[in-house]
Amino acid sequence: MRKATISILFILVALTWGTTWLAMRIAVETIPPVFATGMRFIFAAPFLIGIAWLTKTPLFFPRGQRFFQLLVCIFYFSVPFSLMIYGETYVSSGLASIIFANMPVAVLIASIFVLNEKTNVMQLAGLVIAIVALAGILLEETKSGTDSHWRGIAALVSAVVIHAIIYTQCKKRSCTVSVITFNALPCLLAGVMLSAVGWIFENPQIASFSLHSIWSTFYLGAFAGVFGILCYFLLQKKAGAFQASLVFLIFPLIAVSLESYVYGYAISLYSMLLIIPLAIGILLTLGSRNSCGIKSDGVRQ
Repeated sequence: MRKATISILFILVALTWGTTWLAMRIAVETIPPVFATGMRFIFAAPFLIGIAWLTKTPLFFPRGQRFFQLLVCIFYFSVPFSLMIYGETYVSSGLASIIFANMPVAVLIASIFVLNEKTNVMQLAGLVIAIVALAGILLEETKSGTDSHWRGIAALVSAVVIHAIIYTQCKKRSCTVSVITFNALPCLLAGVMLSAVGWIFENPQIASFSLHSIWSTFYLGAFAGVFGILCYFLLQKKAGAFQASLVFLIFPLIAVSLESYVYGYAISLYSMLLIIPLAIGILLTLGSRNSCGIKSDGVRQ
């Protein structure tokens, strides 16, 4: 029964994370990226706050961590998620998912510099392999692209780096809060903030929003932003951090396949082959450490 539960949770998380990239691409077809990100968080916040109320989970971080909660709102939710969806206006959803799959590598690098974390030869080898493979994929996918293509890549890479830094800051500050506390209030504040910023600077034309784009933002918020987080939390509780983090090797394949099916666009064969060493590199960085997950105490890493 336990193995079946773990398998179901793993499949649900992989499918949820794998489909978010296509949903982001559909969302920005008719909704400006910052405003779409704000809508995403506005849709997610009521569900998260409702769960907090039902489970009597506090909305605020402990005293002494309240300012850090504001930083989480800005630098974990507002900025990187806006950069992610902005990046997808210039690059394919499949390539975006491949870039984000390197989160374990970014966390390892940030942990070395911020936390002075010790590494072993296997981790360093994985880090080098993953970076070289990712560089090869990016060069291959952009060799016939434009400068705007690199603008999207820069936005996505920046989002990964910012997330990794916030993760290391969580560890450095010993910020141990539940997954609901970590997400609920920052999600609401980010939604309000980004919606206001998007309304002022992007001048969204609501009448032009397509149903597909609106439903995509709802899916990103209410489903991926709530259901996906809770499923991953349960998966890590039942399977452990390493097994749960293996989802980072799976969801890019789902994203690439979906984009090929829906839009008829696929990355090159050379890039597909480079995914193999990329996956090996990520696997090596995960092999002897708990990275890029939600710890049992609920802090999202």
